Amino acid sequence: MTPMPTEEETRPKAATARRAIAGRLSWGLADQAASSMSNFVVGIYVARSLGVTAFGVFSLAWVTYGVVLNVSRGLTTDPLMVRFSGVSDAAWRGAVARSSGAALGVAAALGAACLVIGLGLGGRMGTAFACLGVVLPGLLLQDAWRFAFFAAGTGRKAFVNDLVWGVALVPAMVVAARAGNVAAFVLAWGASAAVAAVYGCFQSGIRPRMTGVREWLRAHRDLGYRYLVENTAVSGASQLRAYGLGAIVGVGAVGVVRGAELLLGPFLAVLMGLSLVTVAEAARVLRQAPHRLGTFCLLLGGAQAAAALLWGAALLLVPDRVGELVLGGVWHSASELIVPATLGVAGAGLGTGAAAGLRALGAARRSLRSQLFASACYVIGGLGGAAVAGTVGSAWGVAAATVCGSAVWWLHLRSALRERHQNPLPEVRTP
Repeated sequence: MTPMPTEEETRPKAATARRAIAGRLSWGLADQAASSMSNFVVGIYVARSLGVTAFGVFSLAWVTYGVVLNVSRGLTTDPLMVRFSGVSDAAWRGAVARSSGAALGVAAALGAACLVIGLGLGGRMGTAFACLGVVLPGLLLQDAWRFAFFAAGTGRKAFVNDLVWGVALVPAMVVAARAGNVAAFVLAWGASAAVAAVYGCFQSGIRPRMTGVREWLRAHRDLGYRYLVENTAVSGASQLRAYGLGAIVGVGAVGVVRGAELLLGPFLAVLMGLSLVTVAEAARVLRQAPHRLGTFCLLLGGAQAAAALLWGAALLLVPDRVGELVLGGVWHSASELIVPATLGVAGAGLGTGAAAGLRALGAARRSLRSQLFASACYVIGGLGGAAVAGTVGSAWGVAAATVCGSAVWWLHLRSALRERHQNPLPEVRTP
C-alpha cells in the first residue's frame, strides 16, 4: 500500500502549482495588455483621423468582425481550450493543425459573405464591409494562434505574436492615414494581423490543415455548435444594439459609444479574449483540484470587476483638455457615458468568472442558456434605453442588463458545481 504524502511533502507541490498558475496568468495579462493597447491605439487614431460619422462606419465594421470572430472561436478554438489544455505535445499539435485550418475555413466562408454584402451595399459602409471580407483570414488565423499557445501553457508566444501585430500596425496606420478613408484603415488593420498570423506558423511549427476542417467540426460538434450559438449571441447582441442605436439616434451615436468603449479599452479587450487564459486555467484547476474551481472563478470575476471600477473612477478625473487630445471631437459626448459604461464592464467582468467555470466543466447547455438570457437583456436594455433617453439611456440600459446577466451566470455555475458534486463525472476527454 502506497503511503499518503505528508503535509511537508504536499506543501512544496502546492506552492509550485500556484507559481505555475501565476506565471501563465501573468503571460495572459501581458498578452491582453498588448492586445488592448493595439486596439486602443487603432481606435484613437481612427477616431482622430476620420471624425464622428466616419468613425461610426468603422465601428460598425469592427462590431461585425466581433461577430465573425466569435463564430470562429465557438467552432474552432473554444473546444480546443476545453479539451486540449495541458495535454501531450503530440495531441496538441494535431488538434491545433485541425482547429487553425477550421478557423481559416470559417474566415473564407464568412469573408466571402462580407464581400458580397459590401459590394451590394455600396458607399462608404459597403466598401468597409468588402474590405473586412478580404482581411478576415489573417485576423482569424492570428486569433487562433493565440488560443493554441495558451492551451499549451506557452502564453509568452501569444504575447510575442501580439507584439508583432502591434509593430506591423505602425506603418500600416501611417499609410492608411494618408489615404484618409475608412476602407484604408480596415485594410491596414487586417494586413498587419496577417503578418502576425504568418509569424504564428513559424512560432508553432504547425501549418493549418484545411483538409481537417470537417473532421474537427464533427469530432467537437457537442461543444462547438453550442459555443457557436453562445458566442454569436454575444457579438450579435452587440451588433443589434449598434445598428439599432444608429437607426434610433443616428450613426454618430455609434461612434460616441465606441469612443466610451475605447476609454475602457483595456478591460473590454480582456473580456473579449478572456478565454485565452481563464478557460485553460479553470480546466487545469478542475483536473487537479475540483473543489477549488468555484473559488478560482470568484477570485477571477471579482478581480476583473474591481479593476474595471478603479479604471472608471480614474477616467472621471481626466481633464477635458486631455480627453480632447485623445479622442478629439468624440470626447465630450463619450465622457458622459463613463459611469454607465464602467458599471457595465464591471458587471461583465464579474460574469466572466462564472462563464470560465461553466466552460471548464463542459456545461455547454447551461452556459448557452446563460448567454442567451444575458444577450437578450443587453439588446432590450440598449435599445429600450435609446428609445427613452438617447445615447445616454442606451448606456444605462446596457449597464443594468449586464449586471442582471452576470447574476444568471453565477446561478448556473452554482447549480453546475452542485450537480458535479452529487454526480462526479469522468475526466474531460481529450480525443
